[in-house]
Amino acid sequence: MSLNPPTEHQLLVFWVGLLVILVAARLLGAVMQRIGQPAVIGELAAGLILGPSVLGKLAPDITDWLFPADDVQTGMLFTVGWLGVLFLLVSTGFETDLGLIGRLGRAAVIVSAGSLLVPAIAGFAVGWFLPMAFVGSDTERYIFALFVAAALSISSLPVIAKILGEMGLMRRNFGQLTLAAGMANDVIGWVALGLIAGLAQAGGLKLDKLAFTVVGLIVFFVVAFTVGQRVVDTALKRVRANGGDQLSGMTVVLVTTLSFGVVTQWLHVEAVLGAFIAGVILARSRFAEHELIRPLETMTAAVFAPIFFATAGLRVDLGLLADGETIMWALIVLAIASLSKFLGSILGAQLSFLPLREGAALGVGLNARGALEIVIATVGLSLGVLNDRSYTVIVLMAMATSMAAPPLLRRALSGWEGTPEERQRLDMEAQLASNIVVRGNRILIPTKGDVPSLLAAQVAGLTWPAETAVTLLTAGDASTVDVQAHRDVLFGRAVDHDIVDTPVADAVIAEAVLGYDAIVIGAPTGGETSEYVSEIMRRSPIPVVIVRGAASLNGRLPWAFARALVPVNGSKSAKPALELATQLSSHLGTQLLQLHVSPTPPTRMESLIGERGPDRARHRA
Repeated sequence: MSLNPPTEHQLLVFWVGLLVILVAARLLGAVMQRIGQPAVIGELAAGLILGPSVLGKLAPDITDWLFPADDVQTGMLFTVGWLGVLFLLVSTGFETDLGLIGRLGRAAVIVSAGSLLVPAIAGFAVGWFLPMAFVGSDTERYIFALFVAAALSISSLPVIAKILGEMGLMRRNFGQLTLAAGMANDVIGWVALGLIAGLAQAGGLKLDKLAFTVVGLIVFFVVAFTVGQRVVDTALKRVRANGGDQLSGMTVVLVTTLSFGVVTQWLHVEAVLGAFIAGVILARSRFAEHELIRPLETMTAAVFAPIFFATAGLRVDLGLLADGETIMWALIVLAIASLSKFLGSILGAQLSFLPLREGAALGVGLNARGALEIVIATVGLSLGVLNDRSYTVIVLMAMATSMAAPPLLRRALSGWEGTPEERQRLDMEAQLASNIVVRGNRILIPTKGDVPSLLAAQVAGLTWPAETAVTLLTAGDASTVDVQAHRDVLFGRAVDHDIVDTPVADAVIAEAVLGYDAIVIGAPTGGETSEYVSEIMRRSPIPVVIVRGAASLNGRLPWAFARALVPVNGSKSAKPALELATQLSSHLGTQLLQLHVSPTPPTRMESLIGERGPDRARHRA
């Protein structure tokens, strides 16, 4: 095997080119953010400025030195860019809420269909009527029209993700719908690209290759969400059990991302789709937390994503638009691409009974093209289906729609905060994110099957959000534990029951490091706190909630909690107590009484004789 490393000169040119691209992309991105626009606009513009459109015209020698027509040079530079889009997509997948998309399932399917079919039909018509000056030599008109249809109909998931993330819209209903539709666009886009490229290469349809890709994708999705999920869970559980160091966690993230990317690339659907699914799988793991992917998000936002978006514009030559006919058709293509995608998305939203404002936001968000269109144009150019004119028109359309999406999206959403249900969900998510104890991920309840354990489960069920999963942990004999009784007071939550042979305190602490928000323990009524509860409180790395029943209950569970007394004094433990009571009140309507007791200031005489008055002052809220 012969491995030929780059020469010293090639490495020098690569490092200088990478430096120039990164600095330009970050500077222009910062300028855009300063004027209230997402950084992705500046990053895309950086590629246009450094490419043949601007720098290539003003200083062609510099452009030729920075970005020479050399396969090694081009390969190194674009590899960094593809790593950027890979990392961007795994971060996006991590933020994707499959539960929310599932609740919006009908709308996601219909919006995806509308946003694809309408622009595809319009794109095919445009491709059919474009002058022959735009068609590659020796290319069938219908193949050229199919390339144009694909380029006009597909949205760019990386660009959409970047825009939604920078504008803080990822958790909005339309944001999740846009991601779902964008994912569908990407899947169909890569399959369509393989199909059309096969037509162009062979002059006919290759059913065997199409079947391989489609069946392979179905198998990939099934395996990823079953076997893949279990493997990821096992790996992340081991990382947490060994102390949860960041390097090990990042290794799991990268190995998962690259493995999934390899599979989808092998299926001719590009690695970015595999990276997106990897992010979804990682986020679904009960042992994952946002800190797991934060270092990758930081590096992607600071380095890799700006380089990717900048390299997208390096091959665009606006000089090809010098003649009137090319400009006219470029504007026609841009107008039809934008209008058809917008109308198709609104049509899908209306058929799904979504608000008109939400449909408009979907139409604007899904109008962002970019990465996939540029790949389609590049493949079309390399196959001879497109020529330099049509390539530039398609890439310019992709970049123009990507640059126009953020300001138009901001205008479409101006003054609209969503439906009452969406606002309630967003408010709840914001509250849970700021909470210390009640956060909504997973809680741990040690249980012996006795009344205190059931009471702890009941309080947890009435306090934590409905989507919070619960693990019941029993040390030793589990014959007395009625799991169904616990499920009943936990109101249908997902409940796991783990049985271990180790001492209860050791078992609870070992389990607590595996990704829980809190431990909820039932303590015996009256008397001092038991020894194992005290040990758990002393050793626990996460918050511990002690639930102790009133002596008057005589071993029975309360049917409700009508009133709650919450002592508040500004201490570190007072906020979680108020947090628990507030959550209980929001679910049950429990009346809260906040009680603050402060010492009565001593009189001058008491100060002189060194005595203190009784602590009697009470402040109620």
